Amino acid sequence: MQWMLYGANGYTGRLILREAVARGLRPVLAGRNAEALAELGREHGLPVRAFPLDDPALVRSALDGVGLVLHCAGPFSATAAPMLEGCLATGAHYLDITGEIDVFAHCHAQHLRAREAGIVVLPGTGFDVVPTDCVAARLKRELPTASSLVLAFEAGGGPSRGTALTSIEGLGKGGRVRVGGELCKVPLAWKTRSFEREGEQRFAMTIPWGDVFTAFVSTGIPDVEVYMAVPPATAARLRRIRWLAPLLGLGPVQAWLKGRVRRRVRGPSQERRATAGATVWGEARDPSGREARCRLRTPNGYELTATASLGIVQRLLGGERPAGGYYTPSQLMGADYVLSLPGVRLD
Repeated sequence: MQWMLYGANGYTGRLILREAVARGLRPVLAGRNAEALAELGREHGLPVRAFPLDDPALVRSALDGVGLVLHCAGPFSATAAPMLEGCLATGAHYLDITGEIDVFAHCHAQHLRAREAGIVVLPGTGFDVVPTDCVAARLKRELPTASSLVLAFEAGGGPSRGTALTSIEGLGKGGRVRVGGELCKVPLAWKTRSFEREGEQRFAMTIPWGDVFTAFVSTGIPDVEVYMAVPPATAARLRRIRWLAPLLGLGPVQAWLKGRVRRRVRGPSQERRATAGATVWGEARDPSGREARCRLRTPNGYELTATASLGIVQRLLGGERPAGGYYTPSQLMGADYVLSLPGVRLD
């Protein structure tokens, strides 16, 4: 099966490409920047297709002969839907590395169409949300009666430009949690608490991480909160600007903030990624008060994104044809999938 890496010239796309080549994989390199793609194609001896996503007919034509797309070009709020439409039209599996709740929701809403097309639709094949989704599924397996789920993570090394741009978009939307199975809007830094790591307490705040959507799909647990470890000053700052949320979502303000990100953020270096791992926590409780807990240590989130995404790609390239439809990582790969990835261990 021929497969495509769209956004191959981006920060995370290049990491995935490097790992793919090391595994002997030969994707079609694609994206919007023809010059950058041509250089990558020459370097690796791989075919290149440069095309934007704003013309549905062009997208369908560019996907001719492609059986799977790993989509890595954000912001996914703008790019996921047109690429997914192209995959539905041409019968190509759709994977991406998003962490955006609204993108997960849009992809999930296409479940029946994906089933009819016979394709797998699986957004969130990277650090968003493979480790946390697998932790959620493991906790559900351990405590089948769970009614509430708390997930948390601490990821060092700093964000890529794409991740930072997505965070800017989120400022105007506020936070999100699940209550009784329903997605609910909450203020920025709605709750704070601590999680233990190596005998130390790590301060954390609620964030609208993708698992607020996907963990319910994977486990059926109706109440879900997700936390990120941050300095206390970060939560205090977000709480101070809550009243600005409507302004932060305005086009001119977004453009100014994103301009600053594009000028200043490049993503963590290889050296920084090598020394900055991540920790994932999970806690499940049932109505009787019983608890199940899990803690993972992982490599840097961007390194894990490359290995986790390609593991899923290789599963689908391997000849097995799962039933079409929407999947979370744990639904397709199993709750223990994350433990098969390099450098991941239970803590």
